Amino acid sequence: MLEPLVSVVIPTYRRAILVQRAVESALKQTLNQIEVIVVIDGSHEETRRKLATINDFRLKVIELPVNQGSRAARNAGINAASAKWVAFLDDDDEWMPHKLELQFEAAKNSLYEFPIISSFVLAWAPQGDIIWPRRLPKQSEPLSEYLFVRNTLFQGEGLIHTSTIFTAKELLQKVNFDTTLQRHDDWDWLLRVSQQEGVGIEFVQQVLSVWNLGEARPSLSRSKNWRFSFNWIQGKRNLVTPRAYSSFILAEVSARAALAKEWQAFLLLLWEAVRFGKPQPKDIFLYFAMWLITPQTRNWLRNFLFKNTKTFAT
Repeated sequence: MLEPLVSVVIPTYRRAILVQRAVESALKQTLNQIEVIVVIDGSHEETRRKLATINDFRLKVIELPVNQGSRAARNAGINAASAKWVAFLDDDDEWMPHKLELQFEAAKNSLYEFPIISSFVLAWAPQGDIIWPRRLPKQSEPLSEYLFVRNTLFQGEGLIHTSTIFTAKELLQKVNFDTTLQRHDDWDWLLRVSQQEGVGIEFVQQVLSVWNLGEARPSLSRSKNWRFSFNWIQGKRNLVTPRAYSSFILAEVSARAALAKEWQAFLLLLWEAVRFGKPQPKDIFLYFAMWLITPQTRNWLRNFLFKNTKTFAT
């Protein structure tokens, strides 16, 4: 049997039907010299039974004795991977059949020692489909600004979704996912790993993944725990530019505080962004809009303006 070229890591927790679909989409890849490692994050009989129905020697199942969170499950999958390259797939997402083939070729041809290959993603929601990210990183643009600086009210402008990440196992072992985090683990990993020598972000400019928003865990935009996000970005200030720092607070954190209707945070967040960041007038405008325009209205506007978008702004 040939050694796999790519190890696919799928963490899952009590979502047997969804993970079965994810596994099947991975096994249908046009690059078939792969292994698919499912990490069951805590014993779950139904998940075990569903996976047992898949008759494919490329599927490997690891079962953690207790639930430890998706970060620990991903790390366990990385350690078990036997291929040089690793790709992540969340258990509620799917891949286009040629995803791994295109990313594998991009990685082989990359000039970086440790390329991180991403792609466009089709964000599926009951209200309509949207293609993200809406733009690619500009030449020499800091990663933190690509991820966090917004020019509009709507998410998805700059994005590297977990289910699109394809990179070297060696890099993932150098920089693991932080198992202490409740959320923001993808951003956290990207910020830390981007400091490593030889790392570069590249995109395959095609839609290669499907992000099933309608079936996902509660999204960050719906989370009211703004204090966690606030504390997280404060702890990462050394990894982001001042502009990215202020933008994250004025857009991401403020959206959660406004959702929780915690108006006492209004001046606190604004002062933090001005004191330690470098907000531009558009950031201040977006800040007030996050507080004054409801999420429902923003979602309606986003779906009206960007649904079924087929072109990408650069």
